[in-house]
Amino acid sequence: MSEAKRDRLKQWIESGEAQLQPLTFSQRELWEASPAPPADVSNHICCTITLRGEITPEDYAASIQRVVDRQEVLRLSFLPGKNGAVQLIRTRGKAVTRFRDVPRQTRSEEVEELALDTFHEPFDLVGGPLYRLEVIRRAPDDQVMVFAIHHGIADGWTLGVFVQDLCAAYLQQRTSPSEGLPPVATSYSGWGAAERELWQPAELERRSAFWKPRLTGVRRLWSMPTGSSAFKPHRLVRELPADIARAVRDLARRNGATLFSTLLAAFQVTLARWTGEEDIVVGTPVANRTRQDVRETMGYFAGVVPLRGKIERDRPFSDHVRTVHQTTIDSFANAMPFAELIQTMGERPSANYNPIYQVRFALQNHPIPDVELRGLSLKLEMRSTGTPRFDLGCEITEKDDILEVVWLFRENLFSQPEIEELGRLFTTVLESICRVPERRTTALTS
Repeated sequence: MSEAKRDRLKQWIESGEAQLQPLTFSQRELWEASPAPPADVSNHICCTITLRGEITPEDYAASIQRVVDRQEVLRLSFLPGKNGAVQLIRTRGKAVTRFRDVPRQTRSEEVEELALDTFHEPFDLVGGPLYRLEVIRRAPDDQVMVFAIHHGIADGWTLGVFVQDLCAAYLQQRTSPSEGLPPVATSYSGWGAAERELWQPAELERRSAFWKPRLTGVRRLWSMPTGSSAFKPHRLVRELPADIARAVRDLARRNGATLFSTLLAAFQVTLARWTGEEDIVVGTPVANRTRQDVRETMGYFAGVVPLRGKIERDRPFSDHVRTVHQTTIDSFANAMPFAELIQTMGERPSANYNPIYQVRFALQNHPIPDVELRGLSLKLEMRSTGTPRFDLGCEITEKDDILEVVWLFRENLFSQPEIEELGRLFTTVLESICRVPERRTTALTS
């Protein structure tokens, strides 16, 4: 950092224009456990927001400014330090929005290409801001807002909060232009302070006693090629048709399990057949927003819970799914900050792979609002861009009657034909368990 920047930072802090805060436990995971540097573009969370209805650049700018004023993470950056990074939170920040006009006949595929450029543009972690907005305008009433935000200040839930705040800010701009949005009940830094108060050594030790026997002896499913540094995962999207999705939901109800547990049990069987390993560990995200006062706060709250399952080949699938369901309940009830869990297990961060788990499995169920206002509609579409903390990911989203399955994978480990075969295998397992739930796991993929 230059001497001029140091002097400016010192002036901000002394005048109260900025404050320093420790990293939250969630942020520590990126800095301490991820195989990719925090500044890598694979740490971006991305979405597009399709807008129908006329909205002017002036209304955009004024609305975004209200959201920036309300949500402190949009005024947050990170400073390196001798003892690790810290958060720098400014009391004020100027909204940054870009506009790009394209011909009305521009196809969705071309808009997608433009969006990818925005998604993959690096952030300045020190200077900020750590979000990027570009509005692609095909017509005054046909626009796409491309939104990228750094994972260090956001999770999937955050995108829904952003859309809700943006709509509220737009309404306020039209009806009460001199007013701002009300403050959030709890700021992100306030939540971080509460988390540090909660996770005292005694509580961490109690949770560690649960996890040590459950994660001891975990083996890696595959090895990362020597010298690999490619973090950006590839993305393959497939759909499970309505009849399969409906049958899986019915199967979950009959077994007294959740849809998540049933899909996870099927995924474990699939991965065991695909890899030849019968001891499977996946990491699954949890929203970590159990408190009502933080549900309207943007920030990186989410945590990761490792789930271990052992496939007994002669066991009926219905028994397996009930075991997975109970394991999931117990694991979620004993969740702890992942950065602390790594220390508990004696893992060491590596530049080539993620500690504890290589595979991510998620059922995306955080709020994704579609908003209809008079003369304006907004539709949010999240992009499963993945992060460098896993080699293979399976993210499932309920979309009306179907289940969208997004496969994320590293091309230096897997080819697209291999992932396509994995996807077909997963579908076959789901079809088999729905037809004959008592079928033994060894026969599910035959």
